[in-house]
Amino acid sequence: MENEVIEFDIGIGGGGGSEDGDGDVILENMDDAETMPNCSPAHSSDALIVSGIYTPTGDLDLEPFDGMEFESEEAAKAFYNSYARRVGFSTRVSSSRRSRKDGAIIQRSFVCSKEGFRNLNEKRTKDREIKRPRTITRVGCKAALSVKIQDSGKWVVSNFVKEHNHELVPPDQVHCLRSHRQISGPAKTLIDTLQAAGMGPRRIMSALIKEYGGISKVGFTEVDCRNYMRNNRQRSLEGDTQLLLDYLRQMHAENPDFFYAVQGDEDQCTGNVFWADHKARANYNYFGDTVTFDTTYRSNRYRLPFAPFTGINHHGQPVLFGCAFLINESEASFIWLFKTWLAAMFGNPPVSITTDHDEVIRSAIMQVFPESRHRFCKWHIFKKCQEKLSHVFLKYPNFEADFHKCVNLTESTEEYESCWFSLVSKYELRDHDWLQAIYSDRRHWVPVYLRDTFFAEMSITQRSDSMNSYFDGYVNASTNLNQFFKLYEKALDSRHEKEVKADYDTMNTLPALKTPSPMEKQASEVYTRKIFMRFQEELVGTLTFMATKVEDEGGVTIYQVAKFGEDHKAYCVRFNVLEMKATCSCQMFEFSGLLCRHVLAVFRVTNVLTLPSHYILKRWTRNAKSTVTLEERVADAFSGYLESHTVRYNMLRHEAFKFVEDGAESVSSYVVAMAALGEASKKVSLAAKHDGKISLLNGRNQDDSISDGIQENLNIEDQHGTFTKLLSEDDVDRKIHELTCELDCASRRCEVYRVNLLSVLKDIEDHKQQLSIKVQNIKISMKDDL
Repeated sequence: MENEVIEFDIGIGGGGGSEDGDGDVILENMDDAETMPNCSPAHSSDALIVSGIYTPTGDLDLEPFDGMEFESEEAAKAFYNSYARRVGFSTRVSSSRRSRKDGAIIQRSFVCSKEGFRNLNEKRTKDREIKRPRTITRVGCKAALSVKIQDSGKWVVSNFVKEHNHELVPPDQVHCLRSHRQISGPAKTLIDTLQAAGMGPRRIMSALIKEYGGISKVGFTEVDCRNYMRNNRQRSLEGDTQLLLDYLRQMHAENPDFFYAVQGDEDQCTGNVFWADHKARANYNYFGDTVTFDTTYRSNRYRLPFAPFTGINHHGQPVLFGCAFLINESEASFIWLFKTWLAAMFGNPPVSITTDHDEVIRSAIMQVFPESRHRFCKWHIFKKCQEKLSHVFLKYPNFEADFHKCVNLTESTEEYESCWFSLVSKYELRDHDWLQAIYSDRRHWVPVYLRDTFFAEMSITQRSDSMNSYFDGYVNASTNLNQFFKLYEKALDSRHEKEVKADYDTMNTLPALKTPSPMEKQASEVYTRKIFMRFQEELVGTLTFMATKVEDEGGVTIYQVAKFGEDHKAYCVRFNVLEMKATCSCQMFEFSGLLCRHVLAVFRVTNVLTLPSHYILKRWTRNAKSTVTLEERVADAFSGYLESHTVRYNMLRHEAFKFVEDGAESVSSYVVAMAALGEASKKVSLAAKHDGKISLLNGRNQDDSISDGIQENLNIEDQHGTFTKLLSEDDVDRKIHELTCELDCASRRCEVYRVNLLSVLKDIEDHKQQLSIKVQNIKISMKDDL
C-alpha cells in the first residue's frame, strides 16, 4: 500500500513552512499555460514555454538581473524556474506582499528550495510521533529572485541573489528536482493508455524512458507517475460512487438481510463502503474460522479499489464473506472497515486472517482482531521479491530455488534461521533493506512459524485458493465500476453453481478406494470428495513410512516416523492411547484440519482402524452446512464397532505391556505372573463363550449395575422364613443369555430406526439441494429474459 502525503510546495516566510525534501513524494499541478515573458529591449531574447516550464530559445546563458521586466508574475516564475533548471537547483514561492487597497499581490519572491531552515517546533508535529521523518534539506541558502508590479502592469526584478551556499545538481540529475518534475500532456496520454492496459508505474516508466530516450528527458520520476495514476483513478471514482450506493440500496430493499454500511456521510461518501449479502453471512457461520482480506484488486493491474473478504468451504473452494470498496486507505478507515465487517458477521472473530504485507492493515488488525492470528500472504511476498531482487534473479539462476527451499521446506525454526543466514551470506544480501524487513516479519508469513494455527490449507507449499481467486476471470484491468456489478453477480452465480455441482458429486458418486482399510471407507463416507482425495493421499503415503517406538512416558508413547532409509528426516509423533489423541511435529492437523501420514502410520502399527471422531472436523464433511445435530457424528454400525474394538484393544495392550515388564523383573514375579495369566485366560475364555457376559459368584462383576441387577433376581425369600437361595451356575448363565438376546434385539430395532431416520434426513437434504438448483436455474433464466 502507498500512503504518501500529497502536498503543494508553497512556503510562506523564510524559515517557516513545511519541509520540502526533493526526494519526498509531492505532486505539483502546473499544467496551466504560462504567458511568455517580455524582457527589456536591451536584453530581449526569444522564449518558449512548454508544459509550464519557461525555456529560452535565444541566449541560453541569460540570467536574471535587476530591472528585468515580465508581462506577468507567472512569466517571472517560469523564467526563474527555467534558469534554475539550467544552473542546477529547485525553486519555490516564498513570500508575497499585497496591496492595502484591494488585496492584490504587488510583490512576489521566488527562492531556492534550500532557503531557510526547518522549524522543528511546528504545532502540527510537536504533539505527535513522526513515524517516517523526512530528511533535512533546507540549509539557509540566500539565492532568490524578487519581482514587483509596476504602474504599467508589468513585473520588474527588484532583487536578485545569484550565490548558493550548497552544491548544485549536475544536468543528468536535474529531472529529480521538484520544481522541474512535471508531466507533459503527451506523457499523460501515454500513461492513461498504458494504465488502462493494466501496466503498473514501474513498467510505464520503463516505456516512457525508452520513448523519450532517457530518464532525464522524461521530466518526472516514477513517484510522480504513481501519484498521477492514483489521483487520476480517484477522480474517475467520484462519479461512480453514486452508482455503488444506488446498487446497495436496491439490494437492501429487495432483501433486508443484505447488509451494507458507508463510512461517514452516506450522501458525501468520502469513506470506505462495505456490504455482505445473506449468503455471505450464512457461509461465515460454517466456514468463518479462517479469513482472507484480498487487496490485490486495488493495484494498478485492476484499477478497482475493491477488496473482498473470502474463506474456504468444505469442498476447498473460495467462498465470499463480504466486500469492501476502498476509497480512503488510512489506518482509521481500515479500523472502521474491520469493525463493520465483524459486526456483520455477528461479532465472531476468525481464528486466523490473511492479508497482503501492509503495515497500515497490520496495525488495524491488531486493534480489531487482537486474538486472531494474522498472516501475510506468502505468495504476494514472493512476487514482491521478484521485483525487489530482480538483479539477483538475473545474476544467480539458483537463487529462486534456494529461497523457496528456505521458506517452504524447513521443518523447524532453527533450521529456517540457519538456512536464511546461509542464503543471505551466499548471495551477499545481508545488508539488503527489504530482505531485512521481511525477515523481521518472518513470524507473520514463514510457514514454520504458523503451523500451529488453522488456515484451512491442504498443503504448506501450495497457494491458498481463497487468495485472489474468487473474482478471477470476471474482474480484469479494463473493468470499471459501471461494469463491475454485473460481473460481481455473475461471479456469485458461478461460484454457487460450482458448490452445488461439488455437493451433487459428493452425494451421488462413490470414490475409488485404494486400500482395504476401514479408515479409508469411513473417510469416503464422511468427507466431501475433494477433502477425501486429499486424505487418501496421506493414507496411501503411510505405506512408505515406518513408525518406530522410541519412548513411553506413562500414558503417552513417542514414535519416530520416517521413510525407509531416511531416518535423518524423521518426524516425532506423540500418541496417547487412552485418549486416542496424537500430535505430530509437522503440525499438519493444526494447520489444515486433516491428519498427516505420520500420525496415520502410527495408527496403522497400533491397530487404530478408524478415525477418532475428534479428528473429523465438521467443516470438511459433507454435512458441514447441515443443522441436523444427529448427523454430526454419523457412522455405520460396523465403523462404530471397529472404533470401540480399537479402544479396547489398545487399552488392554497398554496394560499388558506394563504387566509383562513387571512380571519379568524376577523369577518369583515371573511365576506369579504366569499363574495369573493362566487364571485370566480361563475367565476370558468363559466370557467369550457366553458372548462376553459372566457372573462372578465370589465377587462383583465388572459392570456393577448389571451385577446388582442379577443379584436382585438371585435373592428368593421363602414365605415361611427369610433366607436367600443362590441359583445354580447354569441358571445364572441361562438368565444372562436371555437378557443378552433381549438387549441385542432391542439394539437391532434401534439401529433400524436410526438408519430409517437418517435416510429420511438425507432425502430431505437431497430434496433441498434439488430445490436450490431449480431456484438458481429459474433466476438465471429470468435474468436472461430481462
